[in-house]
Amino acid sequence: MSFKKSTPKLLKRRDFVKNSLAASSIFIVPRHVLGGVGYTSPSDQLALAAIGSGGKGSSDIRNASVNGRERVIALCDVDSSGGNGISRVTKKFTDAKMYDNFKKMLDQEKGIDAVTISTPDHTHAAAAVYAMERGVHVYVQKPLTHNIYEARLLTEMARERKIVSQMGNQGASNPDQLQIQKWISEGHVGAISKVEVWTNRPVWPQGGQMPAPNASAKPETLNWDQWLGPSAQTDYIPEMHPFNWRGWWNFGTGALGDMGCHLIDIPFKALGLKYPTDVECSVGSVYEKMWTANYFPEGCPPSSSVSLHFDATEKNKVPLQMTWSDGGIKPFHPDLLPDDVSIEPNGIIMIGEKGVITCDAYGEDPKMYLKGESVILGEKVKINEPEFGHQRQWVDACKAGFNSPEHQSLTSSFDYSGPLTETVLMGNIAIRSYMLREENSNGRQEFIGREKLLWDGESMKIKNLEVANQFVGRVYRKGWELS
Repeated sequence: MSFKKSTPKLLKRRDFVKNSLAASSIFIVPRHVLGGVGYTSPSDQLALAAIGSGGKGSSDIRNASVNGRERVIALCDVDSSGGNGISRVTKKFTDAKMYDNFKKMLDQEKGIDAVTISTPDHTHAAAAVYAMERGVHVYVQKPLTHNIYEARLLTEMARERKIVSQMGNQGASNPDQLQIQKWISEGHVGAISKVEVWTNRPVWPQGGQMPAPNASAKPETLNWDQWLGPSAQTDYIPEMHPFNWRGWWNFGTGALGDMGCHLIDIPFKALGLKYPTDVECSVGSVYEKMWTANYFPEGCPPSSSVSLHFDATEKNKVPLQMTWSDGGIKPFHPDLLPDDVSIEPNGIIMIGEKGVITCDAYGEDPKMYLKGESVILGEKVKINEPEFGHQRQWVDACKAGFNSPEHQSLTSSFDYSGPLTETVLMGNIAIRSYMLREENSNGRQEFIGREKLLWDGESMKIKNLEVANQFVGRVYRKGWELS
C-alpha cells in the first residue's frame, strides 16, 4: 500500500526552547522555582485532542491528560447535547474548543500533537488516517478498525510516518499478564494446543431486524452525516447512537469486535501468535416462524462460535486451535480444570500438556492448575492509576518520540495491535460468509459460505472462497475513501 509523502516533522517546542537556551548562555530561573513543585511548563506539555468525547471517549481523554499534566486544546463529538458523558469532559477542559467534525478540528487546530479516537468502529480508520497524515500521534479504541484492510493500512501508515500509536485495549497494560507470560515461558503447562475464549456479549439488541430510518426522529444536536462517516448515505436510524450500532455490520463489529481485542490479546501475546491459517464458524438462529430462521445478514447474529488455527511459534512449539464463543455460550471444563471451578461470563482457558492457565477479561485473576497440585495464583500487582496506565504510557511515548524506549515498551502499538485486530476480525469474515446465499438452479436460496475458510495472512486473502473476500474491506461513501 502506498501513501503520500510525509511532511517534515516539526521541531518540538521543548527542543526549540532547549536549543535556543544552550546557544544564548543566559541564566534562567528553573521552572519549578517559578511554578512551584509539580509545575509543568506549557512548552513541555502535550497538546491533546479527542475525537469522540462521550462514552469511552470521556475516560480516554481524561486519562490521557494525566490529571491536567497535559493540555487538552480541542474536543470533537457528533452530538453536541452534552449527553453520554460529554458534559463531564467539557466541564473539565473548559479551554478546549468544541467541534462536531474531526476534519475541521484537525485542519484548524494546527497545534495538536496527539489525539484519542473513541468513535463507533466504522469511523476509527477514517479519523486515524486523517490525523496521521498530519503527523498527529493516535490512540484508537478497540477494535483498531472496522475491517482487516483498514487494520493493515493503519499499521503500515503509523510505521511509515513515524507515528506513536496505541490501541485502546487497556488490559494489554495489566501487569497480571506478565505472570501468565512467565508461566508459559518457563514451561509449567508445556506446549499449549488449545485455547478457549468466550464472552457474555452481546448485551445490546442484536440478532433481529434493523430499525427503519426515520429522519423526523433525529435529534437536532446530532450531526448524522458525520456519524455515518464512510457508510452508505441513509436517513437517521433510531437506536443506533450512542451505543446500539455495535450489532450492525455497517457500523459495528459485534461481540467479537467489542471483546475480542480484550480477551484474545492475552494468548496472542503470551504465545507469540501470528496470522491464523483458517477460520470456521457456526451461528445461533432465531425462529419467529415455524421451520424458517430469521435472515438479517445486515446484522450480527445473537450468538456465534468460531474456530481459528495457528502455526507453531517460537513461544509455543505446537500448532494451536483457538475457539471463540459469544452470546452466553461458555466452554466446558477441560480435564485438568477442577469441576467446582466456576466458568465466568468472560474469560480464557489455555490448555497445555501438563496443565491449564485461566484468567478473566483484561488478563485479571490468573490461575494455573497443574496435575496433582493445588491451584497456583498469580501475584497481584497494585496499580494506582486508571486503566493500568494505558493512556498515560502512550502520552509518555508521544513525548519521548517514535522508536524511543517508551514507544517500544507500549503494550498495544499498531505493530502489535494491527495483527491482533486482523485475527479478531477474521472471525467476522467467517460469520458474514456463513450468511451468504444465492439462488440455485432450482430457484431456491442456497447458503454458499458455510465451510472452513483458508487464509493467506500476508496477502489478506481467503484462498478458497472468493466471494468471502468482499468482507476483508468495505465500500466507502464518496469523500470517505481510504487508500
